[in-house]
Amino acid sequence: MTNTPSSIVIGTAGHIDHGKTTLVRALTGIDTDRLPEEKRRGITIDLGFASFDLPTPNGTPLRISFVDVPGHSLFVRNMLAGAGCVPAVMLVVAADEGIMPQTVEHLAICDLLGVSQGLTVITKADTVSASQLEEVTDSIERFLQGTFLSKDRAPVVPASAATGAGLEAVRAELLNLAMRTHIETSDALIRMPLDRSFVMKGFGTVVTGTLISGTIRDGQTLHLQPDSRAVRVRGLQSHGEPVPYAQPGSRVAVNLSGIDATQVRRGETLVSPRTVSCVDTLDVEVRLLQTAPALKHRASIHFHAFTSETMASVSLYGYEAVQPGTLRLMRLRLAEPIVLVPGDRFVLRQPSPAGTIGGGRVLDVNPLPRQRKSATQGWLEQLRAASTATQLSLRVARRNSSGITLDALSAETGLTLAAIRLRIGPAIESGDIHLISNNLLLSREAFLIAAHEITTRLQTGEQVKASELRGQAALSHPVFDFVVDSLVHQKKVQLRDETVSIYDAGAPTSNPESHRLAAIAHAYEESGLAAPSVLELAQRFNIKETDMRRLVTALQRDKIIVRMGSDDLFIHAAALGRLAAQLAALRGSQMDVARFKQLTGLSRKYAIPLLEYLDRQRITLKQNDQRLVL
Repeated sequence: MTNTPSSIVIGTAGHIDHGKTTLVRALTGIDTDRLPEEKRRGITIDLGFASFDLPTPNGTPLRISFVDVPGHSLFVRNMLAGAGCVPAVMLVVAADEGIMPQTVEHLAICDLLGVSQGLTVITKADTVSASQLEEVTDSIERFLQGTFLSKDRAPVVPASAATGAGLEAVRAELLNLAMRTHIETSDALIRMPLDRSFVMKGFGTVVTGTLISGTIRDGQTLHLQPDSRAVRVRGLQSHGEPVPYAQPGSRVAVNLSGIDATQVRRGETLVSPRTVSCVDTLDVEVRLLQTAPALKHRASIHFHAFTSETMASVSLYGYEAVQPGTLRLMRLRLAEPIVLVPGDRFVLRQPSPAGTIGGGRVLDVNPLPRQRKSATQGWLEQLRAASTATQLSLRVARRNSSGITLDALSAETGLTLAAIRLRIGPAIESGDIHLISNNLLLSREAFLIAAHEITTRLQTGEQVKASELRGQAALSHPVFDFVVDSLVHQKKVQLRDETVSIYDAGAPTSNPESHRLAAIAHAYEESGLAAPSVLELAQRFNIKETDMRRLVTALQRDKIIVRMGSDDLFIHAAALGRLAAQLAALRGSQMDVARFKQLTGLSRKYAIPLLEYLDRQRITLKQNDQRLVL
């Protein structure tokens, strides 16, 4: 059963003077032409915005929000800023003119941007005879054949804003369009590309845009990219109504503190702090239009994504020019950095003569430096057709023995930590990926290469200091400790004090390592949910903190203890199992931090990281200040 969405943003498209703004005004009662020059000239120059509510079968009102774009060829850059953030489009064609140049270009742009839902409205139906209307309808349907607006996928509705004829049919089809348009954003980090900023008397700086992913809440601190400027949300409006939070896929006005309206411009993006950031080098998949000229290596082109625009230089994988109608991998270097993540769509335009030549999909926004082109191209070929889970594994594998942290992988992909953990979980369970200290990801191949490097350097039979061996193998502390502990566990090497050597079955077995591990595990089990810190344990057992961390890592690897999110707090798996059983009896109920503290007898020091762990494990779900027990 399909749930009715609460709102949808629909962009207009079509040639100048075909009645886009007039149709929107007839549907909403709002004139989207707000600039004095637009009023004087009678044409749309910049983006306009309007909305209205439609009743739905279940009685819940549906908010339809329009982004009205200019139809003149001189203002295509403004049209692109509006079309870049919409999931659906209403193509407008005048009955008295039919298909015109900007009809063709606007439809091509929508296709390049990945818009897959929409409808076509034939305006000014009252200005032609019935036979002429039938003839123009046939020509429009032929033009749309094979596109996402072909008549077998989307309706063609004749209407007249002047007489009102056909407007009810348009409203009905808008409702159908909303019902079949799916916005996939639950797994993505907050991103809101801005299209306007202004000062509202009594409120200060207000910015507007379409929230493409994530949820923005009143009182939240965000960063404005580029430059990571910190701002605070003082208030929110979505579709003209004050709201405590804004959901993805909706038009949002955000009242910001901490910045002046003159410091904000179209193309900037609101994001969560320390998540996604601006990039200027990206690997992409580009499709040239059939009507475009060939695209050469080192060409300079206009790059449009969401509400941003900048110049870009082209670096082709394989230096032969890209031919019209073909699909190619290439690297783009942007003149100005833009917030982008894999999967984002974009449009390319040539500077002279000005025109849309193609567009495509971002594959990677963090190309590895100094990697051979052939290696990068081969990796991209695997990436472009892979599932999300396989893409994540490929991203981990390319980092070799350095690995990649969950936070870095989140920033690289635009996915939330919860989404990454869910999708990469099977690879961790199968051993294709190793999770070190609950944060660092290392591929099986990188682990085997590191293990081989260590054992090869020990073949002389001599004991080598751990610090010296780590430097020789060029491994980070966490990776080295993990690999050595694994080799000790497999009886391939042995570790005594601070030296490593090849395992010798005939060597004395007085190594206290196993006794220490058992004692530390018992200490964790005995303390339950209020576990001591690593430093406290080191002091209790009179062990160096570095050695204690290595022992703790071994216990974590064997799943005896579980990391809570910091490098210092670990809890015994048995204690977590007892807590999960206790919470299972409370499924469906809600609790705040105070109730959880009362339930467990924990202080806030332990309660907060434990609740965050439960959220990650999907045992609880955070909803504002409450947790829902799942």
